[in-house]
Amino acid sequence: MAFANFIDRAATAASQVLADFHLGDFKAALEKQVVAVAFDHQAASCAEGQATLDLAVRLLARLYPVLAILPLDSAASSQAQVLERLAKSINPKVGIRRSGKSATVCVVAGVTRPSLRCPIFFVGSDGWAAKLSRTDPVGSGPSLLPYGAGAASCFGAANVFRTIFAAQLTGAELDETIDLSLCSYDKTKAGEPGPIDFPVDLGETHLVGLGAIGHGSLWALARQPDLKGRLHVIDHEAIELSNLQRYALAGQAEIGMSKAVLAATALRSTALEVEAHPLTWAEYVARRGNWVFDQVGVALDTAADRLAVQGALPRWIANAWTQEHDLGISRHGFDDGQACLCCMYLPSGKSKDEHQLIAEELGIPEAHEQVKTLLQTNAGVPNDFVVRVATAMAVPFEPLAPFVGQPLRSFYQQAICGGLVFQLSEGSRRVRTVVPMAFQSVLAGIMLAADLVKHSAGFPMSPTTSTRVNLLRPLGSHLHDPKAKDSSGRCICGDDDFIAAYRRKYGERVDQVSDVSAA
Repeated sequence: MAFANFIDRAATAASQVLADFHLGDFKAALEKQVVAVAFDHQAASCAEGQATLDLAVRLLARLYPVLAILPLDSAASSQAQVLERLAKSINPKVGIRRSGKSATVCVVAGVTRPSLRCPIFFVGSDGWAAKLSRTDPVGSGPSLLPYGAGAASCFGAANVFRTIFAAQLTGAELDETIDLSLCSYDKTKAGEPGPIDFPVDLGETHLVGLGAIGHGSLWALARQPDLKGRLHVIDHEAIELSNLQRYALAGQAEIGMSKAVLAATALRSTALEVEAHPLTWAEYVARRGNWVFDQVGVALDTAADRLAVQGALPRWIANAWTQEHDLGISRHGFDDGQACLCCMYLPSGKSKDEHQLIAEELGIPEAHEQVKTLLQTNAGVPNDFVVRVATAMAVPFEPLAPFVGQPLRSFYQQAICGGLVFQLSEGSRRVRTVVPMAFQSVLAGIMLAADLVKHSAGFPMSPTTSTRVNLLRPLGSHLHDPKAKDSSGRCICGDDDFIAAYRRKYGERVDQVSDVSAA
């Protein structure tokens, strides 16, 4: 067994949530673990159970060097081979055990209780509802819906992580039980179960940003039955090795593939017409000509990128995010008296420019003008620049030498964001940019897909703007987080010209349309 070849990126993410982090200790803790995925025929033979198992392995194989794949009856054995191949497609050197004797923590899908002497998390689903229990099997439902099943895998992976690193997590108690509907985000069994058999026409929908959150959305949409419409998938980047830390659909074979092409490939089993656009949002909008955007799913990294999407005045936006302590989904019209997407991301005070932030990350804040020039010209970084960064970071130059001549953005993304400097400094040099754990990003993406589907299907939408979940603590009792419309007068949703442009686009006030969905 061995760590994945992107372990340093995973360690970077863990360093942002674990107290008293030391890279050597972190890896040593992982090496002691045998994380088991156990399941029976009940889970292996139904779509919900298969989805739970698929995503559980996709999440766990990205971090843990040894997995135990444990079919609990003979009828489930064939599924074990599928899961083993999946794990090895992510980390070819992952250790696979076929016995649970050495398991240190276990995730169980199905209705069978395994005989293991380690902490166990029973995960499963019932349509929209994600279920978890520490005491009793919860089983998998008969529907074809992926939302509860996928969310359950994220809750299970989060509890595995909290079990192993409990001493370094503040308030890291474990979930005793979860029964959460991704239709209503009601945590109780009394919540409305939601329809499970319905056609979905996405109309013309745009999914902007095909990173870790986008992968969570694609994973779910690829499993949504009776899905049709036209989906534009937009991202200008390609898959890099460091992305594998939390990109649920990416394995070793996808490194170098266009993110947009990978998205289209992931959705080929659906009836969707998928159009892949390897462009930035600004480039796509400029080329499109038609600025009518009925529904946009936003899975972008920065506030500036989100502001740009809202500036194009889509009719309706679902926005997913991850941040230091939580993840979530927000929903936005524009001319409906509620908070638009810009309201949530308006800058307060003076913020630093990108070149200043990158210069600080590189340890050379005084060189921000040189950094600015290198970013603007896309010129290769000179030798003396890389030497200067190595000196500032107190790491050897030789491992950074291959970046001489590469564009600064590539150098920054691979050496800093990708975890190379983190590894060379033995974890003492950490990125300031938030790098979520895989289970955090994927859950945000599943929530985004769920809201796009619910909105397209005409389901009643939550009357609150946003819903938040913290996977590093037990699931809270109040997940909805209403957001007020910006009252400063700075936001474009309070500007008469923008409002008039929006009304010319869509021909009617959205608050009149939203009366149905908010009822």
